[in-house]
Amino acid sequence: MAKIYYVGDWAVMLGPCFAETPFNYAMKGTDIFNYGTWLKEALESTGEHQCDSVPTWEFYRNKPGRWEEILNEYDVVIFSDVESKNFQLDPSFFDRSKFGKEPLTFPDRVRLTVEACHAGTHMMFLGGWLSFNGEMGKGGWGRTRLREILPCECLETEDLRESTEGFVPRVRPGAAAVLPGIDLSGMPPVLGYNIVKPRIGCQVLMEWPEGHPAVCAGQFGKGRVLAYTSDPAPHWGCNFVYWDGYQRFWSQALAWLLGGGGGSE
Repeated sequence: MAKIYYVGDWAVMLGPCFAETPFNYAMKGTDIFNYGTWLKEALESTGEHQCDSVPTWEFYRNKPGRWEEILNEYDVVIFSDVESKNFQLDPSFFDRSKFGKEPLTFPDRVRLTVEACHAGTHMMFLGGWLSFNGEMGKGGWGRTRLREILPCECLETEDLRESTEGFVPRVRPGAAAVLPGIDLSGMPPVLGYNIVKPRIGCQVLMEWPEGHPAVCAGQFGKGRVLAYTSDPAPHWGCNFVYWDGYQRFWSQALAWLLGGGGGSE
């Protein structure tokens, strides 16, 4: 059984906020949404794997040393809507009582992630407003060493491409080696994606109507990496998650990561 650590696609809604008087603003209501439910269920649908879905804030607050344990414990790590700033340690780790007494440094979690991939931990990088370069560059993956294990290249500008009419990707030649028998003919439109560029030595398996990569695959050391440049969850994926081919799509992607099928070396 493979163990999967899936970071992202959670949200907290606070409010609504009521202004009852000029001096009294009351926040009434708190809801927590796990938009990762669909992907988690798809990855576990064969009954062969375990997927732990983790909010980004939990990943951010991992104590020093914990990320190394997670990378050793899990076979596959997924990042979806996780901007690069979250790889830095929570500010509470900087103990003011130690200021000026000793250098305060901690292991770089980006470096640890890259090294784990080369050592054999497989990765998925999935799209959203805070993925790849993201909205106004907030994703920032290409500005870190994560670019070393991405099977595509990030833009240096905002990379969002959105439309209320949606987009349906098309399969490129050679995709069957990674996703055998994939059929997108009934796939509903997704409402947006991140524009990325192909990477030399990696394979573009699917592309959006304007020719931008939709699914890319590559291998870095012993680790296989797949990038899907749209959202596996709402809002971009609010139609996608109800597609009857959704579970098959992700099950095949996972099978390739774990050693099935072909792909770039």
